[in-house]
Amino acid sequence: MNVPIKWLKEYVDINVSVEELCDALTMSGSKVENIEKQGEEISKVVVGKILSIEKHPDADKLLVTKIDTGDETIQVVTGAHNISEGDYVPVALHGSTLPGGIKIKKGKLRGVESNGMLCSIQELELTKGDYPEADEDGIFILRNMENLKLGQDIKELVGLDDTVVEFEITSNRPDCLSVLGIARETAATLKTNLKKPVINVKEEENDKAYVYAQVEIRNPELCSRYAARVVKDVRIGPSPEWMRKRLRAAGVRPINNIVDITNYVMLELGQPMHAFDLSYIKDSKIVVRRAEDGEVMKTLDGQERKLDSSMLVIADSEKPIAVAGVMGGENSEVNPNTRIILLESANFNGISVRLAAKKLGMRTEASARFEKGLDVENVITAVNRAAQLIEETGAGKVCWGIIDCFPGKKNKRVLKLRPEKINAFLGTSISLDTMIEILESVEIRVDKDTMTVIIPEFRQDLEREADLAEEIARLYNYNNIEATLLKGKAATIGKKTTKQKIEDIIKNTMMSCGLSEICTYSFTSPRVFDRIKAASNSELRKAIPISNPLGEDYSIMRTTTVPEMLGVISRNYSRRIEKAGFFELAFVYLPEELPLKKLPLEKEVLTLGMYGDTDFYDIKGIVEELLYTLKIKDYKVVPESGNDTFHPGRTAKIIIDGEPAGIIGEIHPDVSEEFGAPERTYIGMIYVEPLIRKTVMEVQYKQLPKHPAVTRDIAILLEEEIMAGDIEQVIKENGGKIFESIELFDVYKGKQVPEGMKSMAYSITFRADDRTLTDDEVNKGMEKIVSALSDKFNAKLRE
Repeated sequence: MNVPIKWLKEYVDINVSVEELCDALTMSGSKVENIEKQGEEISKVVVGKILSIEKHPDADKLLVTKIDTGDETIQVVTGAHNISEGDYVPVALHGSTLPGGIKIKKGKLRGVESNGMLCSIQELELTKGDYPEADEDGIFILRNMENLKLGQDIKELVGLDDTVVEFEITSNRPDCLSVLGIARETAATLKTNLKKPVINVKEEENDKAYVYAQVEIRNPELCSRYAARVVKDVRIGPSPEWMRKRLRAAGVRPINNIVDITNYVMLELGQPMHAFDLSYIKDSKIVVRRAEDGEVMKTLDGQERKLDSSMLVIADSEKPIAVAGVMGGENSEVNPNTRIILLESANFNGISVRLAAKKLGMRTEASARFEKGLDVENVITAVNRAAQLIEETGAGKVCWGIIDCFPGKKNKRVLKLRPEKINAFLGTSISLDTMIEILESVEIRVDKDTMTVIIPEFRQDLEREADLAEEIARLYNYNNIEATLLKGKAATIGKKTTKQKIEDIIKNTMMSCGLSEICTYSFTSPRVFDRIKAASNSELRKAIPISNPLGEDYSIMRTTTVPEMLGVISRNYSRRIEKAGFFELAFVYLPEELPLKKLPLEKEVLTLGMYGDTDFYDIKGIVEELLYTLKIKDYKVVPESGNDTFHPGRTAKIIIDGEPAGIIGEIHPDVSEEFGAPERTYIGMIYVEPLIRKTVMEVQYKQLPKHPAVTRDIAILLEEEIMAGDIEQVIKENGGKIFESIELFDVYKGKQVPEGMKSMAYSITFRADDRTLTDDEVNKGMEKIVSALSDKFNAKLRE
């Protein structure tokens, strides 16, 4: 909505600058999108009078003129021939600028000095619509201008000295799609006076409107009110200069006096209007009805429109003459020969207008307003205002009376006003008198006896008490409302949960290990289970089907994240990325039974994927780094051979606190080939819940040891398949209170070791917190360890 400030000032006292006004209106809910200062590029262009005209001595097509600019007389050379002595013209002086950044300087044209330039309407960015009496080609002759004087700034004369503010009006505030609506908001925001236009129609008492026309509404659900006035002795011509200036400033092209007046009223009051040539209306009867399927009408833009029964039309007794709320028809258009018109002002159903405009592909200024829902009471105000302007500008004589069909009349909407509730809602202590003053400043009447609020028709957005609170808050000024925390029984300052903090640690650890985070779909295809070689009776195949899938590839909820990780690896590998590592924190969806009777179990999973110049120990090392970072000590990595998706000899289970928590390993070559992944691809899946449960968030520190440590080395022979982790567990369990740490420093298989056996060498550290250990104490500990290894694994000491 473009609002010229000069026009706005007609209706409201503005006691601040334009910039301050825009800031205040934005804070009160009328967002300012742009401020345009018209004619900003034009400078030093003034009104001049032609004193003399002579032929150029060396050019047949040029003229030499003497121009009186008020302060001085200058010489200007021009090629225009539509000028005469005594004409008033716009003169661009030496050093002036024109739209587009054009600069005018004095110089010589064919040897004759020229101290400026005479301007055309195009050079001032004006049109014939703005000044119909102006010549299409040649200099802009300032004929019949109001308040014309020599030396006057041309911007002031032609209305290019205004400031236009563009507002972004939300769909729930159609009342602000008018100059008067913005004026009402301005008056309430600045706490100044609103001055509505005084509407007083001079009517021809001997000519009754109902004699010339009739109105019938056949579909009151789509048209709640239709009012019409008849104007006779119409004289089509240009509208007054003041009106053309305002329309142009608001972004509307002037056409003729009747059309301009209907546009002017729409901009001023927010009520779209239309004027029909009454002589083209069959039987002088307006019928508001649904269109018939296949009915055709040519609209004012010259296009033939095919209508259907979902659209509302304005028709005469035999044909449609307008699409209701969208555009009039060419068959009843006001033209230079029009002598009697019917002024339409109506209230149409917003949804009906929007759908019709969309179907016909012709959204207009009128439809943009109707589709938001307009004030039914404004219908009469608008038709009277248009009639008043027609009579005052001499464009016609207004017949007596209004033809008003109003089948959709409704009761006034009433809301309760509870100051204590509103103050509690806003966290304020606004007095009742202040609330009433605020509401009445935007024409919301308050009955203090019943403590009720009568909502005006133009405020359809006010439906409940919360809306009244918002209205009071925005006009009280949000800056006046103290910022406070939410009040409640357990109000807390927002922060991350423990789970979120641990997830952040997991992500940071993965990235510090060189992995890149990915995000994949939770939907997958039933075929992936065959591709990863899942057994026919595998629990993974119990997947939840999606009732409205995008296609077969996205038809079930995933129960494993391995296929998605393999897909990412495959895409990167196929694009010649030789080495990559990925991770994802995501969910799998595990139903208790199918079909679903209750929501499935959603388990969060950390998935790792690696390929290229890597092996099993790399992915194992990343997992162990994560467990170390989370301070999880009670874990094991044990061989796993029962999962057909993974290589049987290069796969391990992760055991945390005695329970399976995940799997890591090399993907089976057949599965890698199926997905187009490298042969040596490594993937890990670890459930997040046990990680969160066993993570130690609080760090406990202890003093550095005061007493020395004692280190003993031990080398043992045992069967090759015994795991190092099991050996270390036995050593830890039997080392006693003085045991501190263990480190494997050698594994040997060779000639000195029997076949099927291996030698493992450990360095074991002992220390006491309160004393220096004796050899006796250490020897007892070592003896207990050796005995336990012998009993458990039949291990023997190497000499």
